[in-house]
Amino acid sequence: MSTKLFDLTGKTALVTGATHGLGMAIATGLAQAGAKIVVNDIFSNKLEEAKKEYAALGIEISTYVLNVTNEEEVQKMIPIIEKECGPIDILVNNAGIIKRIPILEMKADEFREVLDVDLTGPFIMSKEIVPGMIKRGGGKVINMCSMMSELGRNTVSAYAAAKGGLKMLTKSMATEWAKHNIQANGIGPGYFATSQTAPIRVDGHPLNDFIINRTPAGKWGDPEDLAGTAIFLASNASNFVNGIVVYVDGGILATIGKPSNEN
Repeated sequence: MSTKLFDLTGKTALVTGATHGLGMAIATGLAQAGAKIVVNDIFSNKLEEAKKEYAALGIEISTYVLNVTNEEEVQKMIPIIEKECGPIDILVNNAGIIKRIPILEMKADEFREVLDVDLTGPFIMSKEIVPGMIKRGGGKVINMCSMMSELGRNTVSAYAAAKGGLKMLTKSMATEWAKHNIQANGIGPGYFATSQTAPIRVDGHPLNDFIINRTPAGKWGDPEDLAGTAIFLASNASNFVNGIVVYVDGGILATIGKPSNEN
């Protein structure tokens, strides 16, 4: 099998919110496969810092201040981005937030805010970008889902509702756009070693021990582990793959788990 199946040379990828963490890992992987990378965020200072981090890896990115939840702003900015960077061939809807609040303590506005970013944002971005893909005869949409697309967990009701909805939105996108040679799929990350999880990734921390015990692989994921899945879903290698979520979780969703004293 030719490695050209995974070659993204000449493609432009917009990865929303990829200023850090898993989004940055995905954007880095796409860049290393040859794609031109565009990153947006609502904060210009985050974009400037991210540009330096990418540059340290030898990757040049284009950055834009853009709020994915603002439909008028998206409608204004996407044509500008495509004029300056080229048509968007790959859209990765990565921007997201989480609020860890018990259901009975959560305000409706807080619930709506999470849904707005994590679910409505991908809808707005895709709705603006996909017509261009249709005109050009194809494209790739990758939605960042979650294990919470399948499982519930204490204090993350809004996030789980949004990610469950994003899974079903992904299936609907595939249903409507497959005839235009557009593949819409999702990635569902497990627990990964990022700067955000560093404080709990220490021996003896209850959550660290729980995650390692709950994951058949017996470890946290490396952000780079997501790159291969992203490249696959962004490349010609996945041209007949549509409407699925690939869970990159070390096997968590495959098992009921094990007692803490079991090897």
